[in-house]
Amino acid sequence: MKLLEIYILRRVGQMFFVALLPVLAIIWTTQVLQRVNLVTDSGQSVGSFAMLATLILPSIIPIVLPFALVIGITQTLTTMNNDSELTVIDAAGAKRSILVRPILLLAAVISVFSFFVDNVVEPKAKTGVRQMVAETYADLLSTVIEEKNFRKIDDGLFVQISERLAGRVLRGLFVVDERDPAFDMIYYAREGAVDQSGTSLLMKDGEVQRKTRDGNVSIIRFDSYSFDLSDLTENRGEATLRASDRDLSFLLNPDPTDKDYIAKPGSYTAELHRRMTDWTLPFVFALISLVIAGDARSHREARLHPMISALGIAFALRWASFYVANEIDTRPVYIMLLYGIPVVASLVSIVLLNFHRQLVPTAIGDRLSAISRFVSSHLGPRKNGKSGGAA
Repeated sequence: MKLLEIYILRRVGQMFFVALLPVLAIIWTTQVLQRVNLVTDSGQSVGSFAMLATLILPSIIPIVLPFALVIGITQTLTTMNNDSELTVIDAAGAKRSILVRPILLLAAVISVFSFFVDNVVEPKAKTGVRQMVAETYADLLSTVIEEKNFRKIDDGLFVQISERLAGRVLRGLFVVDERDPAFDMIYYAREGAVDQSGTSLLMKDGEVQRKTRDGNVSIIRFDSYSFDLSDLTENRGEATLRASDRDLSFLLNPDPTDKDYIAKPGSYTAELHRRMTDWTLPFVFALISLVIAGDARSHREARLHPMISALGIAFALRWASFYVANEIDTRPVYIMLLYGIPVVASLVSIVLLNFHRQLVPTAIGDRLSAISRFVSSHLGPRKNGKSGGAA
């Protein structure tokens, strides 16, 4: 690799990491905070929280990588153009490949890395997260973690306790069961306990209210009552794996006896083809960025910032891929369209790159640039006093 190519590769790589790390950190933090209750509610240690945060990270990386690359390429090439470096390269008679080769090489490496994370690391990490969740909720007592807090332990089932005593004894029980569409059940008990098998909640000295949908209420007092928990506990501790949690080998050859595959075969087909196309996005976005920002431009030329144009097109393509991949679940005909999006975008970018054409037509670019200047002039700071008046 020539010295100039190394220079371009180094600058784009540095800007890529400068864009990647902050965005990745922000998204990672928001995802971790959404699951912090899983750790705090179950009394897990700081180490468990760190493990959960680590397992979440691989699912974010493939999403952020393509857009960080777009920012790195467009910002680097725009800076080189403003410093007249692109003009000097063209004036020196250097081949176009001097600029294109290092950027596409970096994009190819990132695409391969994205494929590895998406198909090898991420499925294992998601499986680990699901197993961690399953083990956390393996015991009903661990879900009702804090005293005097109203806690949802299943869809339509809520529990609150006033005090937890030794020997699995619970005092001040309040249970709301809304799982039956015909009526709601509300239980109050002075004392209770979960049996050793974890399949029943034994309540003592309380009452149960039965409220039908038409508003009728009946109240029954009891000395002892057994609340069935078998539906909640029979699958506790066992993680249920979805299509997104499976590795590539399973997606290529699904187990016909797998319960989730039998229930949702379309989701496995959609997940397979999504993984076969998503990893190409860094390379496709790199081509688009080169078309938009790869040519030397005059400083006096009014145009929309290349980063805005490239990110706008990248977001549109990413949204289109996401939408089409979701439609494959029920409409397999969308499979060809999913593969067509990166292929067509790449071919169009290559043709425009070879002929030094613009991806965004000049008229549209000028109009967007004018809108941008208009917004900036009205939102920017205004000078005090009148302009153009006599002193």
